[in-house]
Amino acid sequence: MVVRKIFTEQLNDLHQHLMEMGMLANEAIFKAVKSLVHRDTELAKQVVAEDKAINNMELSLEQRSFELIALQQPVGMDLRKIVTVLKTSSDLERIGDHAVSIAKTAILIGESKVLKPIPEMGEIVKSMLQDVLKAYLSEDDEAAREIAARDNEVDKLHKIVYQKCINFMQEEPEHIEDVSQLLLVSQYIERIGDYVTNVCEWIVYLKSGEIEDLNR
Repeated sequence: MVVRKIFTEQLNDLHQHLMEMGMLANEAIFKAVKSLVHRDTELAKQVVAEDKAINNMELSLEQRSFELIALQQPVGMDLRKIVTVLKTSSDLERIGDHAVSIAKTAILIGESKVLKPIPEMGEIVKSMLQDVLKAYLSEDDEAAREIAARDNEVDKLHKIVYQKCINFMQEEPEHIEDVSQLLLVSQYIERIGDYVTNVCEWIVYLKSGEIEDLNR
């Protein structure tokens, strides 16, 4: 009983740290998009500097997860919980990386024009990540499926941004470099949506033990 209690406490601690990592990643998205929209280079630099904390948390969660597997040899639901932490922390780390890429673009392009769909895309993926963290806490696989479906809207907006960027570069070729950077931002946000969808898939796996493709 004592061993089981210790294991449960360690597992709960893993979940708590994963939630903290998720909140940091969500804040990084918010700050990165805001720094781009408002041409706030200081905020963008903050996102870059704070990414180290996200990376360190991912490494810590990975190490502690492997230790739990090696020492406790969990099976069934316990093992799925640890695997979910491992996989989700990896996706959150990549989300943080893309937020950094957006922030670096904000520093690079300075006073360039921002296409309207980009902040809208940022808001969608930010709300998706907030909601998927809640779904993770409650192990709500139905909510996870609904959140994954919202990624379709991100994909649609990305296509709109792509076409607008192509048109803009044709009309004003002198701005090709800056517009191409904005196109990259759209791609980064689109990828964040994909990573949130990955987290949704791990929530479904946690409940069912089956890996379901929600990113179709």
